[in-house]
Amino acid sequence: MRFAQIRNMDISNGEGIGVALFVQGCHFHCHNCFNFETWDFKGGSEWTKETKLQFLDLISKPFVKRVSILGGEPLADENVDEICMLLNEIRYTFRDKIIWLYTGYTFEESFDYSWQEKADLRFSENPLERRSDLIKTCRQNTIKLCDVLIDGKYMDDERDLNLKWCGSKNQRVIDVQKSLLNGEIVLWTA
Repeated sequence: MRFAQIRNMDISNGEGIGVALFVQGCHFHCHNCFNFETWDFKGGSEWTKETKLQFLDLISKPFVKRVSILGGEPLADENVDEICMLLNEIRYTFRDKIIWLYTGYTFEESFDYSWQEKADLRFSENPLERRSDLIKTCRQNTIKLCDVLIDGKYMDDERDLNLKWCGSKNQRVIDVQKSLLNGEIVLWTA
């Protein structure tokens, strides 16, 4: 995985003072994206063990209440494995930190289980189909580790500068844990 930037004192990508990781690489290429320089998967810097340790050290500060992961696209095939492992470590090392994740995928796309019902895909001999199934499972597991999900692609024709943590009206600020518990979308309330 590669990353574009780490903000050690972030106040704009979630509630309260946080640390933000901008991953590198996105396939969506939303028109007028505010972060188009993060689209190239070969751009930015390599995410190394040392980088991860520095990132975790920033999170450990007592005044840091939140971790935000955005990009680029954190749930892109090229990024999701590393992001899942990182969030798993954050969740179990820093239980009091609130995890925010920004993605162009919708909650419903990520938790569409219909692909699992297709026996020909689930038990496929085709390694590409099996890889696709594993990626979907990894996306789900990554989201399950989060507290807040900002979902949906940025849509320039729905741009709204009055939205607190979104860029366009189609995007939602979702309370992940309540949504999973209730089996329906529950919006985040501060």
